[in-house]
Amino acid sequence: MTSPQIVWLRRDLRLADQPALYAAAQAGPVIPVYVLDDDAAGDHAYGGASRWWLHHSLESLGNSLARRHSQIVLRRGDAVEQLLKVAEEAGASCIHAIRHYEPWWRKAQGRLKDSIELCLHDGNYLLPPGAVRTGAGTPYKIYTPFSKSLLDHMPPNDPMPEPETISSPEKWPQSDSLDDWQLLPTKPDWAGGIREFWRVGEAAAHERLAEWEDEVADYDDARNLPSVDGSSRLSPHLHWGEISPAQVWHALDGRRGKGWEVYAKELIWRDYAQNVICQTPDYAKQSYRDGYADIWRNPNRGHLIAEDLQAWQRGLTGYPIVDAGMRELWQTGWMHNRVRMITASFLVKHLLIDWTHGEQWFWDCLVDADYGSNGVNWQWTSGTGVDSNMFVRIMAPLTQSSKFDAADYIREYVPEISHLSDDDIHDPADELRGDYPVKMIAHREARERALAAYRQSRNG
Repeated sequence: MTSPQIVWLRRDLRLADQPALYAAAQAGPVIPVYVLDDDAAGDHAYGGASRWWLHHSLESLGNSLARRHSQIVLRRGDAVEQLLKVAEEAGASCIHAIRHYEPWWRKAQGRLKDSIELCLHDGNYLLPPGAVRTGAGTPYKIYTPFSKSLLDHMPPNDPMPEPETISSPEKWPQSDSLDDWQLLPTKPDWAGGIREFWRVGEAAAHERLAEWEDEVADYDDARNLPSVDGSSRLSPHLHWGEISPAQVWHALDGRRGKGWEVYAKELIWRDYAQNVICQTPDYAKQSYRDGYADIWRNPNRGHLIAEDLQAWQRGLTGYPIVDAGMRELWQTGWMHNRVRMITASFLVKHLLIDWTHGEQWFWDCLVDADYGSNGVNWQWTSGTGVDSNMFVRIMAPLTQSSKFDAADYIREYVPEISHLSDDDIHDPADELRGDYPVKMIAHREARERALAAYRQSRNG
């Protein structure tokens, strides 16, 4: 019998278009392994919402493998050490894995290569980071030329099918129990809203894609309307690798209208974010541009600033569109794309709180929390990124709420003012608010304060 082949699973929890699994299945008996390594990522170990999704995604994939008379070996600890232990127990000499670009995974991949044959495959993005370059041969830093260059290489390769057979080893290595990892919240169980909102796993991802095929034509307009929610809601499925971007691209390519063109750029943005963190591994932790430190009010240096941060986190700012978004995030583990921009801008410009505090909150609360995309999106909003919105462009949340018809969205997530009319609900008068808080700071005051802080930082 040929030597067992280990498949190291991370954010690639699918059977179809899974090149590491496909290659391993051609070479011999397959041992899929997932290692829960919380220490490697440091302050970017999976947050609460991600752990909830991970539990159910592993459970779903495990069930799919069981129908193929296979299973996932679960281990906890240092990923490299655990993989080498599994290889020794099973007599395996090769590990297959889809290449990952988070800095801790790049380090782990380097360590593994020093100890065992590691076959890395591409498959989580449209193209591997660095595959498209400038005329000078350097990686792109700015999104627009990156996007145009990547489009010249589209469509991506055809998706691979599931392996025809997945052979099992003569003896399975020891495995943890998924329940023993305690990834699900219990005391208290705060995940009720997430359970109602999502279905998890490869089959659920393809069901959502099939639904989205009928909706993508309207994406250009509907994506900006929180009450309509024309988003694909594929982001967590893509993040966890329950579906590949190539599968999504080929399913939607050729659709007429602006909707598919705009959505294609969202897929390209995922690739762009990986290119950024490959060039700047700490991008999700520190500002790319210098000179912004003096702008921020640090919640760690004063209880009033900490209270402002907490009010934003809890959805108690007095701005209905902001609070609806923050409450949607807590209840469902997700937030509408335009509202993500509004809430992020409010934190860094209205409250003048460092974007890294927002990045960490989103990291803990989002089921699609992605190291590259989360960091790139926050730095775009804060003005500190390699390619970003200018700090002086300050979103007006009340205007945004009315412009994009968010009344019903607010009613769903801010029930204290659900009785108000469409005219009043975006910016209720104080006497109409009842138990709902007044605005933490007026928009004009916040804007003038932010611009003054910015001017001072430039002149300092």
